[in-house]
Amino acid sequence: MGAVAGLTFAAAVANNLMAAETRRGDMIYRTLGKTGERVSAIGLGGYHIGVPTEERDGLKLVRTAVDRGITFLDNCWDYHDGKSEVWMGNALRDGYRNKVFLMTKFDGRTKASTAKQIDESLQRMQTDHVDLMQYHENIRMEDPDLFFAENGPIEALMDAKKAGKIRFIGFTGHKDPAVHLRMLEVAAQHNFHFDAAQMPLNLLDAHFRSFARFAVPKLVEQGIAVLGMKPMAFANIPKQGLATGIECLHYALNLPTSVVITGCESMERLEQALEAAKTFKPLGEAQLSSLLAKTKAAAMSGKYEGFKTTTQFDGTAKNLHWMG
Repeated sequence: MGAVAGLTFAAAVANNLMAAETRRGDMIYRTLGKTGERVSAIGLGGYHIGVPTEERDGLKLVRTAVDRGITFLDNCWDYHDGKSEVWMGNALRDGYRNKVFLMTKFDGRTKASTAKQIDESLQRMQTDHVDLMQYHENIRMEDPDLFFAENGPIEALMDAKKAGKIRFIGFTGHKDPAVHLRMLEVAAQHNFHFDAAQMPLNLLDAHFRSFARFAVPKLVEQGIAVLGMKPMAFANIPKQGLATGIECLHYALNLPTSVVITGCESMERLEQALEAAKTFKPLGEAQLSSLLAKTKAAAMSGKYEGFKTTTQFDGTAKNLHWMG
């Protein structure tokens, strides 16, 4: 199945899901897989919260996003050595924590390291629970096996869930859809159902090692919430003049995504994300075909999706001690 045909099919699936979405003000809200939770279709990326030099700027980004309707917040135990979680925790004081669906990720590959990182994340973000905890960087074929191994992360996660520290469980990855598919296969062998899965979904991904073509249909089939990330391929798509930021976000929103997580290191980037939600309408086949045609040549080498083709974005590969 070609990219256009495959993504047209995905758009058709997405249209069915969009029929159930709602709007409040300028924001879109969608259902998070089988969880029944309603969350904003735009999510605020946690890494970029730690990019500003001053903490007050990071806090302003978080609170403005929430005030403008964003309820899904992304983070990770390792972002900026924990600074992103600390800043987000400070931003969620004064009643803001109750307004959001809070997600973070862990890097542990053992029960002990996972349990430790869960507790550290809760402490940093000044909360007694996170709504979604995700296994970070499912990027190697052995990562699914490590997740379900004896004395592995799954045991710490189930303990944390019983203790009320986490509500839902997911996994993330940015390397190859084959690794996501293997995670689903191993999960099935253990009779385990993930609540969410996160992956790059952008106009380049449509053509190269495509999560949208290969992983998304399986996730939708199983009722696992699809969380899109890197909608602009780390800004490479607009930088190369292949599509605008708004077009990138509209493409990702047009897929069967529960949430499109986008990094906003400035108020300008946040305003762009909010404008994308405000102006989003399902893309017609001609619009989709045009966007895919403009991005195909640039996509085929993987040059602009370095998170797939290099180790530049592989935090766990560079910091083996994170995994325990």
